[in-house]
Amino acid sequence: MRITKHGHACLELEKGDQRIIIDPGFYTEPLTEMKNVVALVLTHMHDDHCYAEQVDRLAATNPGLLIFGTDEVRAKLDGRNVTAVHHGDWHKVGNFELEFFGDMHQEIHRSIPLIQNTGVMVDNRLYYPGDSYTQPDRAVEILACPTSAPWLKIGDVMDFVASVKPRKSFATHNALLSDFGHALNNGRVKMVTEQGSGEFTYLEVGQSLEL
Repeated sequence: MRITKHGHACLELEKGDQRIIIDPGFYTEPLTEMKNVVALVLTHMHDDHCYAEQVDRLAATNPGLLIFGTDEVRAKLDGRNVTAVHHGDWHKVGNFELEFFGDMHQEIHRSIPLIQNTGVMVDNRLYYPGDSYTQPDRAVEILACPTSAPWLKIGDVMDFVASVKPRKSFATHNALLSDFGHALNNGRVKMVTEQGSGEFTYLEVGQSLEL
């Protein structure tokens, strides 16, 4: 499987001649010519993860595209064919297996209502928690780790990585960081990943990892 990081929280996963896209939001470059996409996963309804223009671009170039998201994602994308997913759901889509974990977005502030969020495990190898610290019930080969957000404190991220103990990790959800912020937060995630005998990689937008 090949993993390519796009802007902010968006990931492209390739296996054989098929692709899955996760969380193309409004901080992600327009995905205008993406072909052979069999599934789109939207972890929650916030625009930096679930942006209708991106969804429509992908649907236009990929007839039969399957879309998975929370109940709130399905309501937001009314008129589009979205399959609602919940904790414990499992779907086989083309060359990929998708399993979903958790129910709620991390708290931003007590005055802001919580929304739904789903983490996703792909092929029992890559885990992306969306905007949460939801831990899967098994070992994680590679963790797509959020490193910047209004809801995020780097100490909590470090505790999350220490608990998950991934064999590999890389930073995502990081469009709001300066170069100084990347250096600081990536250094913390790298340190904790390596303490668990794992390996951290920093991917620039457009760079890929091979599994």
